[in-house]
Amino acid sequence: MGPLETGITQKLAKAFSPAYLEVINESASHNVPEGSESHFKIIIVSEFFCEKPAVKRHQAIYAELSQELKDSIHALSLFVYTQEEWKGLGSVPKSPKCMGGT
Repeated sequence: MGPLETGITQKLAKAFSPAYLEVINESASHNVPEGSESHFKIIIVSEFFCEKPAVKRHQAIYAELSQELKDSIHALSLFVYTQEEWKGLGSVPKSPKCMGGT
């Protein structure tokens, strides 16, 4: 786990007290230098998101990661659930293959 991935994980854990949190660095699947931290998939399950529509959930995460989005993150895939929603899922879709930026 690189420093950016660690920082993202710590920030989200502190802000949302998730029941489940997975931050996945998907940069290696893209046309970026080895060791990059620029493409992330986040799965987060928290009661913080209860009664909030998807847009508000995503905005809360964007606000928490505003500096990282400005400085480092090129792509961010969010899967944001309440515990009740997560019970019915248990997994999220696989990320699509990188098109190589063309």
